[in-house]
Amino acid sequence: MAEYSTSIDIRATPEEIFDYLVTAEGMTAWMGEHAILEPHVGGAFQVNIAGSPIRGHYLEVIRPHLVVVSWGLAGSDEFPAGTSRVSFTLSSTAEGTRVDLLHSDLPELRVAGHVDGWAHFLPRLASAAEGQPLPADQWVPLPRRGTA
Repeated sequence: MAEYSTSIDIRATPEEIFDYLVTAEGMTAWMGEHAILEPHVGGAFQVNIAGSPIRGHYLEVIRPHLVVVSWGLAGSDEFPAGTSRVSFTLSSTAEGTRVDLLHSDLPELRVAGHVDGWAHFLPRLASAAEGQPLPADQWVPLPRRGTA
């Protein structure tokens, strides 16, 4: 299993950004077409992203500084729902907030696609939190390494 980490600075408060991680309206503003979110420990984390049903649960929710969810693909044998873990840590900065993302327990075949996805979606989170209009999302997942 592998992990991927990255960070982004956003000109918004942790409180403003936090709601983009725990509300369906906030989540689908930057990532996914549909979401069912129950932001408490053990609550559902369900987001459909580019036709992929991402499923898991909230593992930690500490307003406004930390959101941790389990993450996987419903119906997948090699990456089942809840297999991996995504942590969003929000820290105040002079200009707004630094969001540190850590996606851990990723199957090797899924790393490149998730790196590509986070590189696409985190700037969309920044734009949404900063009040910028976002175009309709056209992102398409990369094929998994070793597949056609």
